[in-house]
Amino acid sequence: MKKSLLCLGAIGLQLLTAQLVNAQSKTAIVGAGKAVDPYNYAIVKTAEFKNGSVSCAHPLASMVGASIMKQGGNAFDAAIAVQFALAVVYPAAGNIGGGGFLVARTKEGKNISIDFRETAPGKATKDMYLDKDGNAITKLSKLGALANGVPGTVAGAFEILKYAKLPISTLIQPAIDIAEFGFVISEKEAKGLNGTKESFVKNSTMPSAYVKETIWKTGDTLVNKDLAETLKRIRDNGQKGFYEGKTAQLIVDEMNRGNGIISLQDLKDYKAKSRTALQFDYKGYTIIGMPPPSSGGIIIWQMMKMIENRNIAQYGFQSPKAVQLMIEVERRAYADRAEHLGDPDFWKVPMKTLSDNTYLAKRMEDYDSTKATPSKDIKAGTIHESNETTHISIFDKEGNMVSVTTTLNGGYGNRTVIGGAGFIMNNEMDDFSVKPGTPNMFGALGGTANAIEPHKRMLSSMSPTLVLKNNKPYIVAGTPGGTTIPTSVFQTLVNMLEFNMNAEDAVNKPKFHHQWMPDQVDFEPTFNKDTKTALEAMGYKMTPRAQLGRTEVIRILPDGKKETAADKRGDDSVAGY
Repeated sequence: MKKSLLCLGAIGLQLLTAQLVNAQSKTAIVGAGKAVDPYNYAIVKTAEFKNGSVSCAHPLASMVGASIMKQGGNAFDAAIAVQFALAVVYPAAGNIGGGGFLVARTKEGKNISIDFRETAPGKATKDMYLDKDGNAITKLSKLGALANGVPGTVAGAFEILKYAKLPISTLIQPAIDIAEFGFVISEKEAKGLNGTKESFVKNSTMPSAYVKETIWKTGDTLVNKDLAETLKRIRDNGQKGFYEGKTAQLIVDEMNRGNGIISLQDLKDYKAKSRTALQFDYKGYTIIGMPPPSSGGIIIWQMMKMIENRNIAQYGFQSPKAVQLMIEVERRAYADRAEHLGDPDFWKVPMKTLSDNTYLAKRMEDYDSTKATPSKDIKAGTIHESNETTHISIFDKEGNMVSVTTTLNGGYGNRTVIGGAGFIMNNEMDDFSVKPGTPNMFGALGGTANAIEPHKRMLSSMSPTLVLKNNKPYIVAGTPGGTTIPTSVFQTLVNMLEFNMNAEDAVNKPKFHHQWMPDQVDFEPTFNKDTKTALEAMGYKMTPRAQLGRTEVIRILPDGKKETAADKRGDDSVAGY
């Protein structure tokens, strides 16, 4: 266990403790010396738990989830509490100003899929990010108030609440307490806030808790009173406490000051949607994923099926033959993504064909195990019938599995903090196809299927994933990472199901990524050097990348214990009991 060197002076700690005790009920879990101590906490990368377990991007949020389950909540309760906690302690991606997806399986064996992806505002138009000559002005879809989609996270929490056991007041209170009385920040958090200070000032119209005159340092306390008040309005007024009333007005006021186009009606009309989870068989395992408007579930389905009839385990982990095969299936799946995937409420997505074994076999007919297939020669299949994110994996003692991925899109979203409300908005409009052939911030291309339309949900790569073994819970997985999400989850599953790795190794072994365009293989620094050399000899352009994803995995062991792993690439941490 690696202890964070994060602490307050004794006098400050006593004052904060006294404030917290007075403000909370006797069952408070947040405070100095309590189950969730925001002033002195540790990062735990891997552990086994008998009952419930959580893996997510921040130790305080993981501890909140575990504590909620210890109080009698289930995995759905924990998912809600962790999301709200991440909105406070992980502002780079945790959010109430963004959206996401949930894939879950109840203890009774029912699959659940909830879509709380952001939507385009009612005033959005197909050409809203083009100049008079038709050229893309991509900065407008990335920074500032015009980049916002209508946020869905809060509506998603209330949709998840249908499967929970505890009241929203209990689930949101830890986040309120941490926002109101503060938490000490890590080295990575200090670096992130310092690096975005100028952008926050430029793209927000009022002061916020994220910006101060001096630089942020490891161990500083971040207090966000405005966010605490926003969360209290949700606690007291439910979903309307965000989408109507004072918070909604604060959002629209910020839009008006910053040239955004989200209206009070857009907020009032937002609805989270239940969808039918994708489910397929892979060598006797059952894999459950998210349907469109997430591309993740179908891409993983395609990639797993394109390798299924090849004995990749025999090739060996990260051998040239295994990696080359995986690159080529990634290339083909992402070509299909660009052409055929979009919001199913606006575009006929050919799911039946995309997942058909005959179709997938045909996609691999031009596969050559000795050389690279140039992406310019790989088109989407013919169909006759369409970075900054965070992930939570949870499993409870009752047998509920919950996998949730949420996002602001880029790190710290569009850098617009809602004045007086204390939260950061997303820049998800960049996930639309701003113009056919113009890549988004992750280099992904798109066309008509993912064009901007009012109230439409932009295509996503988020891939919350579950795996069953003998029809029983086995793996809960997911990761952030923009377009690298499906490939990171794909490789994590292959590491566990084919190369028999434990959760920790499956998460932390070096990853690679290919997404059709640009035609290159991104790879992490510790990637096998001999394999890199062999791939270059086959014609692959190899491009170094600092890191790919931050995967969170829970695996159920034969004795029922939850082997839980958090990615070494960030402050990610596990908790449970």
